[in-house]
Amino acid sequence: MAQKTTICYYIAPIGGNPIKKFLDSLSEKQQAKILRIFQYIEQYGLRSIIPHLKKLTGTPLWEIRILGRDNIRVIYVTARRNTALILHGFIKKSPKTPKKEIKTALIRYREWQARIDK
Repeated sequence: MAQKTTICYYIAPIGGNPIKKFLDSLSEKQQAKILRIFQYIEQYGLRSIIPHLKKLTGTPLWEIRILGRDNIRVIYVTARRNTALILHGFIKKSPKTPKKEIKTALIRYREWQARIDK
C-alpha cells in the first residue's frame, strides 16, 4: 500500500502564507492542476507523481513540474517523514530553474528549520 504524505505550506515568521498567495494569483484551471497533484500526494504519496518530480541538484529541494502551456513549478522539501513542506511556487519562463527561485526556496527552508530547531 502507498505511503500517504501530508502537505504543509511554508508560513513566514510574520504569519504570511506565500504559497497560498501564489495559488490565489493563478487561474482556476491552474489552481485545479496543482491542487489535484497535491491531492494525489496526500492520498498515494510522492511516488504517485514521479513523472512530475525533479530533484534540484546540489540542494535538498525537489520540484513538482506542472506541465503543459502553464509550466508551473512548485518547490518543496521532505521536511519530516511523510511530510512535504511546500516552500515556493512560480511560473517557469526559461528552460532552467532560475537561481533566484531556488534561492527563495532555500532561504525559506533554512528559516523554517531555524524555527523548528528552537
